Amino acid sequence: MRKSDLVSAVADIADISSVQADDAVSAMFEHITNALARGDAINLVGFGSFTVKHRKARKGRNPKTGEEITIEACNQLQFKPGKHLKDALNS
Repeated sequence: MRKSDLVSAVADIADISSVQADDAVSAMFEHITNALARGDAINLVGFGSFTVKHRKARKGRNPKTGEEITIEACNQLQFKPGKHLKDALNS
């Protein structure tokens, strides 16, 4: 599914124009992105939760040369599906 497919589905379900649905979907994505960038967690009951996990810098190996390298610290997005989503996927 692409964003345009999601916009069309929202427009049909909510009985609003495609432009309004695109604005709503874009605003939702922007708000989620901004909240995660601040380090906040997003909990969507029944769907799942998004959290940001900080990964420390660590040592690794280049698989081609075997040379030891340093992998920089980074923030990683995690998603944990909610019960309703799990049930829908496993039914």
